[in-house]
Amino acid sequence: MNNNGASIFARNVSLEIVAAPQLDPQSQPSSYTGASALIEALVDAGVSYLFANFGSDHPGIVEALAQAKATGKPAPKVITCPNEMVALTCAQGFVQITGRAQAVLVHVDCGTQAMAGAIHNVAKCRVPVLIFAGASPFTQEGELKGGRNEFIHWLQDVPDQRGILRGYMKYENELRTGRNIKQMIHRALQIASSDPKGPAYLMAAREVLEEEVPPVSIDPARWQPIAPQSLPESGLTELVENLLAAKRPLVVTSYLGRNQDAVSELVRLADRLGVGVLESVPNYLNFPSDHQCYVGQQGNEHVQNPSLAEADLVLALDSDVPWIPSFNKPADSARICHIDIDPLKERTPLWYISAAQVFRADCATALRQIYSKLDTANIDPKIVEERKAHYRQRHDALVAELARREQPHADVITAEYLTACVRRQIDRDAVIVNEGITNYSAINNHTGCTKPGTRFTSGASSLGWNGGASIGMKLACPDKTVVCLTGDGSYMFSVPSTVHWMARKYQTPFLTVIYNNRGWRAPKFSMLAVHPQGYASKAQDIDVAFDPPPDYSGIAAASGGAFAKIVKAVDDVEPAVAEALKVVREEKRCAVLDVWLAHL
Repeated sequence: MNNNGASIFARNVSLEIVAAPQLDPQSQPSSYTGASALIEALVDAGVSYLFANFGSDHPGIVEALAQAKATGKPAPKVITCPNEMVALTCAQGFVQITGRAQAVLVHVDCGTQAMAGAIHNVAKCRVPVLIFAGASPFTQEGELKGGRNEFIHWLQDVPDQRGILRGYMKYENELRTGRNIKQMIHRALQIASSDPKGPAYLMAAREVLEEEVPPVSIDPARWQPIAPQSLPESGLTELVENLLAAKRPLVVTSYLGRNQDAVSELVRLADRLGVGVLESVPNYLNFPSDHQCYVGQQGNEHVQNPSLAEADLVLALDSDVPWIPSFNKPADSARICHIDIDPLKERTPLWYISAAQVFRADCATALRQIYSKLDTANIDPKIVEERKAHYRQRHDALVAELARREQPHADVITAEYLTACVRRQIDRDAVIVNEGITNYSAINNHTGCTKPGTRFTSGASSLGWNGGASIGMKLACPDKTVVCLTGDGSYMFSVPSTVHWMARKYQTPFLTVIYNNRGWRAPKFSMLAVHPQGYASKAQDIDVAFDPPPDYSGIAAASGGAFAKIVKAVDDVEPAVAEALKVVREEKRCAVLDVWLAHL
């Protein structure tokens, strides 16, 4: 061993002696380490919360956080998350409502794998979040501080920990020294926060986090996300000309509302030109539901949307699935223009639409450009008024149809009626968390949200986002009422025992309403769509039912002291919603309503 290695080894032995239990730990304060730099970098980057599931790979980080607390240095607030998937869903919910990237801390390969479903969601929803995992120590004979001293350090030494989630990350890397941790943290967050946004993953062994390093000063202003991209002038001119010439221009969008400013810009355009707006599998509120040009939303319903069918110009804005062409698509003669932060969908192997114009651009910026270009355009007010009258008629028909569906039935609680009861009891600023799956459209349609930043879904397909997301959104907006509307299957996936323990500990009360049809209805619907007359269609049991169902609300009561109630009668629904919301608002604790709908 060289002299440098010998001195490190000697220092390591000395520290073990000093840290013996009979001595005061404060007598030997920790030095500045790679972990110290990591915590400082998170603070400098504006990270408010560290959603953490600590393990044997995190002694340096635990020590750095304790040191910051003892010495009055700033540090992100630690939110202890007994389940890793919940940790990441909490971070996702916070980011979805604020736009500010947060951090998640997990344990080596095991914790990384435990986030699996939530990793899919943050990737597909393009949510900027920094995931940090420890790694098995790379020394075993005391050469460096933090080396292997537990049997699991050999078991957790895997060939390619980063490879577990490489296909889902916007950026991933391993920290190999504590000397440039700050730069690497800022680089990861810069890439994650630049469109198309997404998660970043960093990992480091204990020796790197324990390394004593000189403090480094980093100017966060030098690590800003890439500025929003605009439309090219030539393409803008052609697009505006086509908008003015169209008889039935229609906007189709799914996640434009991730940027609340873009919603306002789309409203301005609709008011100016009489353009209709259709939401397709919306992840956010993209357009106010009470606007005269709003023609509704469509999910998996196997029908041709009439507004899409009649459109002669379709402007697809920020949409992964603007339509499902096997049963719903624009007319062959329609001109399609696509503007998106991610128009090629490079992470989706099979994806295309027949667009005449395709632009990679920020939609809020593009809509401002379009609106500005109209100042010098020759706009025929009669054409605009005819468009508005047409879409007003479609909007009024939609409102009437939704009102009809909300009417109560004597013997069964419908999703439409249940959602309408919730809507009548909440204010317009309430935040709706929708993971209803087969009741996805019913929830979107009947909550009647009108304000940007008030309605969210996971933006992807791994179930169990709802509980953690509700905590994250309540942390972000403590003064708002958060209402989680979820299927019974999605509720079970959300790890409610962890969610409601956390909600009580961190004082993030919210209302959960379970749309309980006693099973997985989505697989049944998928089967019937492919085999409508097959054996499974005639079978009494296809192994997707939950009979008898768990005591869903009882789980929340036991783990988090939540108000719990099972509702089976139509007349009991609205009083139960009112009672539960009173508990959330006045008693500041969670409430869970287990509402029984028709059996699947």
